[in-house]
This record gives sequence, structure tokens and C-alpha cells, in this order.
Amino acid sequence: MADKDPVGLSNTQVKLQLTTRHPDISLPENTGPIIVNTNLRRYALSTLVNALLETEKPIPFEFLINGKYLRTSIDEYLTTNGISAETVLTVEYLRAIIPPIHLASFEHDDWISSVDILSSTSVAGQWGTTNVTKSLGQERLLSGSFDGLLRIWNMSSEVMAISPAASHGGHTSSVKAAKFASQTQAVSSSLDRTIRVWKYKEDADGFSASLSPQIELYGHKASVDCIATHHPSSRILSASADHCVGIWSTRKSDAPIAPAALIQQDKTRSAKRRKISTSTSTPQRGPLALLTSHNAPVSSTIFAPNDATVAYSTSWDHTLRTWDLPTASLVDTRTTSHALLSLTALPELNLIAVGTSARHITLIDPRASATTIAAMTLRGHSNAVVALARDPDSAYGLLSGSHDGTCRIWDVRSSRSDKDGMVGESIYTITRESVKGEPRRVGGEGVKVFGVCWDKEVGVVSAGEDKRLQINRGKGVVGSKDGG
Repeated sequence: MADKDPVGLSNTQVKLQLTTRHPDISLPENTGPIIVNTNLRRYALSTLVNALLETEKPIPFEFLINGKYLRTSIDEYLTTNGISAETVLTVEYLRAIIPPIHLASFEHDDWISSVDILSSTSVAGQWGTTNVTKSLGQERLLSGSFDGLLRIWNMSSEVMAISPAASHGGHTSSVKAAKFASQTQAVSSSLDRTIRVWKYKEDADGFSASLSPQIELYGHKASVDCIATHHPSSRILSASADHCVGIWSTRKSDAPIAPAALIQQDKTRSAKRRKISTSTSTPQRGPLALLTSHNAPVSSTIFAPNDATVAYSTSWDHTLRTWDLPTASLVDTRTTSHALLSLTALPELNLIAVGTSARHITLIDPRASATTIAAMTLRGHSNAVVALARDPDSAYGLLSGSHDGTCRIWDVRSSRSDKDGMVGESIYTITRESVKGEPRRVGGEGVKVFGVCWDKEVGVVSAGEDKRLQINRGKGVVGSKDGG
């Protein structure tokens, strides 16, 4: 088999050593290098691998060389990278990406700012004191809306719970962020400058539930636009337009008393706006600390995936900052060329992904040893990138949501070199089903995406200006979880 030439007609040939990380599609161990013509592209290589595997039904494959997707002929790859055809080329194959198809859309009365998922595989689904896990089909979606309400949905598009109105402990303005903290707790933040912790309880029938206020958190002096939760340490992080990152506790006994002046200001604003007085029966607490180094609105914040005593934050001041939470101190600042609007981590790659006002995503190595700011730039969006989520199945996958009205799925191995360094291109674009068949909206008018979430069971969930939660799913969208 080593000298067999099963496919191709060109004169130039090269030896390929085919490998895979997936035992169910691996070739026999004694399979040596295979000689192929260099004019072959992905489809012909996929046909070849299927022939070698003797598959009953053809499996579409993708191919990686030196960690990058093959997007040209082998000959073009060799020429571009200055590799001799005499070299034995190691080629990794994996199942091809399945496009994320539209499954459902859940309609709201107003714009949707934020979305989160509770499932057996989500982080929050694995936190908490209950032994109840969400089986397939029993997942819950949490949405935060500009109407000031949180809603929890089942997978049949039915609303199981709605947060109470302002007069009964709810937010007095638009919800800007909402997350499950555990199986029995949710957290939200708002344009009303507060963060609220909610108790989530499902009824025995499995069709209805309740959201009841547990704590109101005061301390910010402007809209609170992003939150992150870490249930094991009972901590919340917040990013606010007042230039501060907040550190909070979900335990009433740990948290300081709320600043009286801010509570009074909130009551005054609420009375003027809605001519109501908000509930005062919910315990009110203040921050453990407010971190003040940013000099413009803070857009996003996260806990470091492998160390919950470390946090990252992004801001309109163009910086990514690293914080030590126990000492509430600034550890590191990385300055970019654009306002940074969103943030997530790719921990296996030691990278932080930040979405920018300049329509691209920058991958930053936050470690002190890093010699450059940008490890890679992901280009393709035509408006600000305001939401990011990592792929739950792959070390290399990333989901972005933009004001251009699309979500994009990226594999950081799908990249090329240009004058600006390494540049990545998206592998799929998800458009809004609400305007399917219509001409493309300039700048995403009416369909801006505000929030995204990616769950292993549910798929890609996005939400925004079209007042819809949209669910798309494709199996094994990016590929191997193995970061090595």
C-alpha cells in the first residue's frame, strides 16, 4: 500500500502520512506513507481516505497540515509554504464540519440583550447542591430583555418563569446581562445600575417555575453591561459603564451593607420614571470591591477559566486588563488599537479572544511571557463584535455575535499569513431567520446580535434586535477537543 497511487493524474507526487485523533476512523497501524498527486484537494483526499477505510457510507473529511486547514490543492500548499515535494507530509484528517442548521426561534416582546443555557453539560448545570441534572430535551434557556424582564424557557419554546415587575423586586430598566449561576440560581444586571440574584425553582410538574429575588446589589453608578459568575466561590464579577469592575458575593452574610446614597438615588429614579416605589423587602448589599483602573466604560469581564482568583476585563479604553481578585489589584494591562467590546477565553491555547469596535476579533496571549499583543486576528464581520462564546466541544472553536446581524463560527486553525500577521477566517456564518430571503441589512439594521451562547447539547443560541432567541445546531461543528 505504501507505493500505491490510487488517485490523481498530475506528474508531481508527494508522500502523505495520514493520521487522526479519532480511534473510530483511524487507519490500521501499519499504514505507511501514501503517494498521491499534488493536484488533489479536500474532496479527492476525502474520497481517498474513505476508500482506505472501506466505509459503507462516505464520511466527509477535513484535513489539517501543521495545524492548519487545507483550503487549496496540495501543490499550492507546498508552494505557499516553501515545502519540497520530497518531504513526507503529515496530514491529520477529521470529520468535516456540519453546517449549524436553524432549529427554532423564540419570540419576545422587546429586544433581547443576553442569553444563557442550563444543561447537563453547561458550567452552571454542574454547579449547585441539587442532584438534578438536565437530561437531553430538558435544557433551559435564560433571556434578558430590554423590557426589564428575565424569562426562562424550555426547549418547546414555552416560558416557564418570568421575573417579577419592578414593583415586586424586579429591575426598573432594561436588562443588560443574565446568567445562570447554578441549577437553582440566576444573576442579572441592568441599565438601572443594579445586579440582582434570583432563586430559580421548578415546580414538580416540570412545566412551570419561579424566579424570586434574593439579593439586590448596589455600587455601580452607571449601567451594568456584563456579569460573570463563579458558584463555588459565591462570587460575581460585573462590568459597568462607570469604568469599574465590581466584585460581589451571592451570600448575604459575606456582603457589605449597600451604599445608602445609591439606594436612595435608585428609589428616586424609579419613582420619577414609573411612578412606583420598588420593593424594599429584598436584602440589599454592596460590593466587596470596585476595581477602578479603566478610564472608559468596561464592556466585559470573565473569571480566568483555570483560576477563579484571576479576572480579565475589556473596555472602550482599548485595554485588556488582568486582575488579582483576593487583593483587588491590577496585574497586567494589554493595550490594543481599538475599543474592546466582548471577551472569552480559549484556555487550552492560553489565549483570550476580544471582540472589537473595528469589526474584528483579536486573540491575545495574556501571559507575562508573551512578546506580542495580538497572536492572531479574525476577520469577516462588517460591524462591531459585541458577543463571544467558546466552543464546548473544541479547543480551537469560537462563536461571535455582531451588530452586522450575523453570528460567525471560527476555528483558529483556519488561518493564513498576511502583512498584519496571522489572520483567521470564519468557517460558517449564521444569519437571522427573521429576515431570511430579504436583502442584506446594511450595518445589521433591525437584526443586530447582542448576545450569544454555545452549549454542547442545545447548540448555538443567539439573540438581539429582532426580538428572537434563535437556536442553530450542527454536530461536531469544529472538531477535536484535544488541544494538543
